[in-house]
Amino acid sequence: MFTIINQYEKGVRFVWGKYNSVVGPGFAWNIPFYHDLRTLDMRVKTIPIQPQEAITKDNVPVKISAVVYYKIIDPLKVVMAIFDYNFAIAQYAQTAVRDVVGNNELDFVLADRDKIAIEIEKLVDEETKDWGVDVSAIKLQDIELPEDMKRAMAKQAEAEREKRATIILSEGEFQSAQNYSDAAKKLSAISGALHLRTLQTLATNVSSEDSPTHLWLLPTQIMKFFESFGFTKK
Repeated sequence: MFTIINQYEKGVRFVWGKYNSVVGPGFAWNIPFYHDLRTLDMRVKTIPIQPQEAITKDNVPVKISAVVYYKIIDPLKVVMAIFDYNFAIAQYAQTAVRDVVGNNELDFVLADRDKIAIEIEKLVDEETKDWGVDVSAIKLQDIELPEDMKRAMAKQAEAEREKRATIILSEGEFQSAQNYSDAAKKLSAISGALHLRTLQTLATNVSSEDSPTHLWLLPTQIMKFFESFGFTKK
């Protein structure tokens, strides 16, 4: 004779097949053969969208899976306007996914999936608002690419990493050469500083190696003597 409606539910009551009222939480009369009470859950629900194959604007086939979040806002419309709102929302969301992906290129779909999801949500929400439901969000779960496209993108990413590594190495060599040039200019400006630096470098490199290398050092006066006759000029 009566039905208990939970706090998160609402009921739509019909009397002799005609709409009577929307019943809130609590006790609701339900006389057999006289009343027809249909209870609806008002909480947020989810509908998984199975992987859908779509063709991007630049003719790349992809498979996209998503999840639709929605809730009932008008129990009467849900009962009167649509027979199976869960199935209808899922089917329309699948169509919206294919339409939105088909209007965008692959790079945009991969980089801005949140914008793609918002665009899909607007399309679905615009269509389903007359059904008494509100689509609060649509989230793209996975975007699957063909194997050849995955390999091509992997090669592109590797080439970009090598490019950045080459640029960083060349910048480092340029800065190193610039520092050596500045140091040489400063040492040349001081009398004897360049010779002392040369001796220090030789002492460090030769003494650290276990080799039979012998160095014969000549006084700078002897070198200047030979330079005066042009023996050391190239």
